[in-house]
Amino acid sequence: MAGLYEKPSETYAKKRPRYPKEWFSMLAGLTAGHHRAWDAGCGSGQAAISMAEHYESVVATDVSEGQLRHAITHPKVQYVHTPEHLTENELVALVGGEGSLDLVVVATSIHWFDVPLFYAAASRALRKPGGVLAVWGYNYDIHPFGELLQGRLYGALRPHMDPRTRLAMERYRDLPFPFDPVGVGAEGAPADVDMEVEMTLEDLAGFVMTGSVATTAKENELEAVVRDVMKRVEQEWGDAPTVPRKLVFKAFMLAGKPKVLS
Repeated sequence: MAGLYEKPSETYAKKRPRYPKEWFSMLAGLTAGHHRAWDAGCGSGQAAISMAEHYESVVATDVSEGQLRHAITHPKVQYVHTPEHLTENELVALVGGEGSLDLVVVATSIHWFDVPLFYAAASRALRKPGGVLAVWGYNYDIHPFGELLQGRLYGALRPHMDPRTRLAMERYRDLPFPFDPVGVGAEGAPADVDMEVEMTLEDLAGFVMTGSVATTAKENELEAVVRDVMKRVEQEWGDAPTVPRKLVFKAFMLAGKPKVLS
């Protein structure tokens, strides 16, 4: 997975949308403490820096060294490279140890994880009671261009894409989530959390071209599919491609607390 995002990592850092501040305020309200948090699969740090507004320290980890080189710096955020073959014990120790975390967040990347290993590590590292895990994602269902991007573009490239991407493309409905609900979705039924973003046409094109769908197209010599879809987007955009307009990412979220064995 790391290889998908190594080459475009600098552009990726610039073109990924920022998550709403309200999400982090809401999640902070669900945790009993506000000492330490973990952004797992942090990419270039969009979630980590917002978590730092609510927690004393944030450890942000990723398997992609390229992403981390272009991560957004913040005095409360410590970025750490995590090799792909860390054991559960090593991962727990790296993020702070047993019962050390108030919040764990996975922003648009859990579909790439070794999910059972990650859940085991997160459950051990979260405080009990009072700790919360939140995972969220988005795909190419971006209003008002969802039919073109999610329907035509992803539809054409789906046979060539890593099967793990289907978890995100299908809104995490099939993602196992063995955590007790806290009012933000539940296993099989993620909460709908729309994400409004101001973008120019160039911004949207940059978003598409730094995603796994474009990387897959290039690897399979299907760049013409991307060009054709983006041409249609350009035609529907209108006469002011350099003027930002409001787009709505139809995002989805699950949050829960570790199950406590009686």
